[in-house]
Amino acid sequence: MDKELALKEILEKTLSDLGLNVSIKLEKPADEKFGDLSSNLAMSAYEQVKEEFNSPRDFALSLVQKIKANDLAKIIEEISVAGPGFINFKLNDSYLLENLKQIIQNKNLELKNFGQGKKAIVEYSSPNIAKPFTIGHLRSTIIGDSVANLLEASGHEVFRDNHLGDWGTQFGKQIVAIKKWGNEEEISQSANPVEKLVALYVKFHEEAEKNPELEDEARAWFKKLENGDEEARALWQKCIDWSFIEFAKIYQALGVSFTENNGRGYGESFFEEMLQPLIEELKKQGIAKTGEEGAVLIFYPNDELSPLMIAKKDGSTLYATRDLATDKWRRENPLYQNADGSAPLVINEVGGEQTFYFQQIYRAEELLGWYEKGQRVHVKHGLYRFKEGKMSTRKGNVIWLEEVLNKAKEKAMAFTKDEAIAETVSIAALKWNDLKRKSEININFDWEEIINLQGNSGPYMLYAYARAKSILRKASENETKQNESSNFEISPLEKSLLSSLDEFSKVVARSASEFSPHYLCTYLFDLAQLFNSFYNKYPILNSSLERQFRLQLVEAVSITLSKGLALLGIKTLEKM
Repeated sequence: MDKELALKEILEKTLSDLGLNVSIKLEKPADEKFGDLSSNLAMSAYEQVKEEFNSPRDFALSLVQKIKANDLAKIIEEISVAGPGFINFKLNDSYLLENLKQIIQNKNLELKNFGQGKKAIVEYSSPNIAKPFTIGHLRSTIIGDSVANLLEASGHEVFRDNHLGDWGTQFGKQIVAIKKWGNEEEISQSANPVEKLVALYVKFHEEAEKNPELEDEARAWFKKLENGDEEARALWQKCIDWSFIEFAKIYQALGVSFTENNGRGYGESFFEEMLQPLIEELKKQGIAKTGEEGAVLIFYPNDELSPLMIAKKDGSTLYATRDLATDKWRRENPLYQNADGSAPLVINEVGGEQTFYFQQIYRAEELLGWYEKGQRVHVKHGLYRFKEGKMSTRKGNVIWLEEVLNKAKEKAMAFTKDEAIAETVSIAALKWNDLKRKSEININFDWEEIINLQGNSGPYMLYAYARAKSILRKASENETKQNESSNFEISPLEKSLLSSLDEFSKVVARSASEFSPHYLCTYLFDLAQLFNSFYNKYPILNSSLERQFRLQLVEAVSITLSKGLALLGIKTLEKM
């Protein structure tokens, strides 16, 4: 039973009987002494009844009597009025105990399926071929993966796309570098082919400073690539395949995968042949026009946004052209359309520095009639900030993600000699450090905060789960499944734990609908803290009357932590 939905129905009926129409909001009070749920409806409706009551509080007291006349016994134990007119509700123990029973019986926690029958495309990670997979790609990869998990849990059919940077003039330079100074066999056999490709790319620029004709040679090779030259295409494809040797290792370590194009995603090259027809279509519709200097731009009504260039004066295309072609293809592909033919939800998980650019893209797509407002979403992330000297790299002025993963594992080995456990702990640490705060906030990358068993960290969360599983291993399997009534009083701390368990589906729904995993992190951390307080305060295995109930609490906490962490892309450990 959804307690908020049931309570709202009763409140709406009460107000309707009085001839009042007010939007009802229920919130969790900041202080538990005020109950489990609170509403300001008496204050919101007071304007309609101020002739009859001296204050919102007087009206609230009158409302409470009318609300009590309805059948609330299954959900609410107590109703009270606080302050200027807040109506507070304390949940019935029997309702919370029934919810506890359902968690244990179902294992798979019931979630709000607001996305049922809807489709969503989540585009994330999107590294560049033949370029370093850097620390900068980590945020997009893990935030996007978690957003996709949350939408899936909420009923959406989710398509996970890796929009690779696999096209552009840089590939002409890369081909020249490989042919002049590279060894294809050596690159193929390397443990890190991308490192070899980056070194060749750097060498090209060093040599081009001495010999500018190399730039002309690179342009000629890219032209061959565009025209489908067999040798150029073969080398370009090798660059993609070599890059995926590294990408695959990183995605496997992070536990991240993609559904589109056999797990590789659709790169920019897939849409190359669609670009010129798209430019002509936009010009024909009057959305795009040739500017004074010969470039083609999209102009917005009433100059609401600055023009967006989609073709340079020499005819070459830009990121915007490729992004528009991508979104047009997605809109027209029946695979992605909802059952009624409407557009899917399309999410770009990309850095916040591209906010204005995506405003231009999304507005253009609205003007073209491809998507409606709200069907295109930019989930933005901030930057990592490093203390000087804390994160050096042997590979130049970028921090390769592989180095960060290795460093995290090395630090996790301080807690365990088991490499597999250390790897799980290190990935959990990195993911939690990122997901626990609003995605658009910049992060100060601090190893002491990340790898910490005591604070708001991934290892702390894994330890709370492992502690719960350790307790359960010491109990008989049937003890959490029995449902015998016992004559004991539920303590305030145990009641808080029960109430927290009841909030899970609501928090997941909010995290999914707002594309914000940090709400789920906050909830899970609070739950883990409550559980640890409960563990430290009360005997569980050595209790008498309360043993079965407390074991059920432990079981429900372990199920909820496991499910919640999985939605964040974090694996749990049975032992630590």
